[in-house]
Amino acid sequence: MKDSIIIVSGGMDSVTLLCEYKDRIAVGVSFDYGSNHNAREIPFACQHCEMLGIEHIVIDLAFMPKYFKSSLLDGAGAIPEGHYADDNMKSTVVPFRNGIMLSIAAGIAESMGLKYVMMANHGGDHTIYPDCRQEFVNAMSEATKAGTFPGIEILAPYTGITKADIARRGKALGIDYSKTWSCYKGGEHHCGKCGTCMERKEAMRDASIVDTTIYDESY
Repeated sequence: MKDSIIIVSGGMDSVTLLCEYKDRIAVGVSFDYGSNHNAREIPFACQHCEMLGIEHIVIDLAFMPKYFKSSLLDGAGAIPEGHYADDNMKSTVVPFRNGIMLSIAAGIAESMGLKYVMMANHGGDHTIYPDCRQEFVNAMSEATKAGTFPGIEILAPYTGITKADIARRGKALGIDYSKTWSCYKGGEHHCGKCGTCMERKEAMRDASIVDTTIYDESY
């Protein structure tokens, strides 16, 4: 029975979650919040929803670049290069981004008669992004349960696993990861040098997946 809405960015993690739980997902929602890479990733979210016969909607959050401070909203040149680590990637935090998206998705879920909101945060996000941690997921789920008549809950099944673990699941599902987007710079191809590109490469390497992503920087 279709009982869930999923926040699907078009990246590896959310596309894997979409495919793994496709039988219970009624709608996928993407948010255009003005990041460098939204225009590159959202079409992939749409494509995968379409292939699975799942409704896809895009919500415009155009106010965020005006009021929120993050290198993710300041152009490709502001994105740090190097490994996906705390000190290097902290500038890419968009304050309370997941809280905003989950709140909107919970309202859509209640309006559509659904019970759950799904998100694809994972263990590697925890030290960098506060709104990806287990305590945040638990607290947000309690808030949506208390604040909606049907008691909407947040489901985040990847919270305790790594991106490589997610890639292994995607491999078993036959997902073509070349039809996903990770790079925070949002150029024509993946840059190959920013933290999210590095993390993408490592996850596919550790999952023994042949990486057919086109990178501007060879490795």
